[in-house]
Amino acid sequence: MAACVCALILGMEGCAGSVERWIVNTRVNQGASALDRGNLHESLLAYQLALRVGPNDPRARAGFSAVSMEIADNDYKHAHFDDALATLNAAAKYDPGSVRVEALRSQIEQAKLKREIVVSNYPTYSSAGAQIAKAYISLAESNAALLHSLKRFNYSYDTNDLTKAIQQSYELNLEVAKNTNRLIAYRQLVESGVPEAAKGQQSLMPAASLLPLP
Repeated sequence: MAACVCALILGMEGCAGSVERWIVNTRVNQGASALDRGNLHESLLAYQLALRVGPNDPRARAGFSAVSMEIADNDYKHAHFDDALATLNAAAKYDPGSVRVEALRSQIEQAKLKREIVVSNYPTYSSAGAQIAKAYISLAESNAALLHSLKRFNYSYDTNDLTKAIQQSYELNLEVAKNTNRLIAYRQLVESGVPEAAKGQQSLMPAASLLPLP
């Protein structure tokens, strides 16, 4: 009788172990599948669920770390430094001593420190940078218009189209020169800070006024 009871208990334990392995395998496969589809947060959730059942499973640990790295890198590239560091802290629990995790952490911490310096030197850097980016997008549109004039000549054979392209080229070169000067001034302000004489006027003038044009 005792032997039967022992066999039953062992059988139940073996069954429980099989169920746990099945759950872990299922969640790991779901994590890998979501990652292949580019759904990082769904993948991370699947690996988290796998780790709840099998915290020592090497596939779940490696998958969680890899996806966490992807998410942290995306947050870093969007300047969400605190979110990225929190994600890396979670990854480090399952991938302690990872060179890749520590390298990204160091990169983010350095960027965070540099941002604090830039903000203290030049509080309106973000809006000024956005205006410069917008100006370069406009250059791309002007270049596309110039190419359209050249392509039009290929079927119209009207030299007026070439004249228009030449005029657009002159205008484009002028805007390129202006934007280059903006970039130079922007870099100087980011590196050296806003002059004391201009700091008191920041609330009265737009950021672009600190970036003189030729």
